[in-house]
Amino acid sequence: MKILAVGDIVGSAGLKKLNEILPNLKKEKNIDFVIVNGENVAGGMGITQKDFNSIIDAGADVVTLGNHTWAKKDVFSFIENEKLIRPANYPKGVQGHGYGIYNCNNKKIAVISLIGRTDINILTENPFLEADYILSKIKDKVNYIIVDFHAEATAEKIAMGYYLDGRINVLFGTHTHIQTADERILPKGTAYITDIGMTGPKESVIGMDINASLKRFLTTLPERYKIAEGESSFNACIFEINDEKSRIDNIERVNF
Repeated sequence: MKILAVGDIVGSAGLKKLNEILPNLKKEKNIDFVIVNGENVAGGMGITQKDFNSIIDAGADVVTLGNHTWAKKDVFSFIENEKLIRPANYPKGVQGHGYGIYNCNNKKIAVISLIGRTDINILTENPFLEADYILSKIKDKVNYIIVDFHAEATAEKIAMGYYLDGRINVLFGTHTHIQTADERILPKGTAYITDIGMTGPKESVIGMDINASLKRFLTTLPERYKIAEGESSFNACIFEINDEKSRIDNIERVNF
């Protein structure tokens, strides 16, 4: 089983790059299942029904979200779609699904979305305890468990990796838009990478226009962010699972 996780799609440029790369990559690498983080696809913040449909049409099996889940009001019209996963540790009763279970090649794959609390300024439940709760419900019902941990602090992501090591198959980080070079298999067998990066404008400040970003840092005055122009990069990670032994055989970073 080969699972591809694609880093945060930033704006229409990132969505265009996804549509250019994903169909061929799936064929070339014999990808079985695709997870795409789409929380920045609508102008850098949020997701619309049109964007969601485009990501699915490009070849994604499930779309995960993050701290910009609710940035577009349109999201409430399709948040209950089984292929759309928002962070599970939003308060109880919030619309949408925090995880989903999907059939692929006669296996059941659980995809869980969690959001960090360190330096992210979102009022959420404890992601570590929420992970425990979800795993207690699904651990005997699925073959593989994949977690998208949408968090700012590398320490929080690394801690979560060790906390879930041996209880899930894969944990990949999103949110910082910078692909890290620390992919590895943790001591108890869980595949881990701190951040899989972004799919969006290459010459930018994490997808945003350079000049607008610099003005904010130089003057401390508010400046409206806008998506950068130009060629986009495509960041992702491939996790290969040995179906016979249910273990990770290989992790491959992807960067176009």
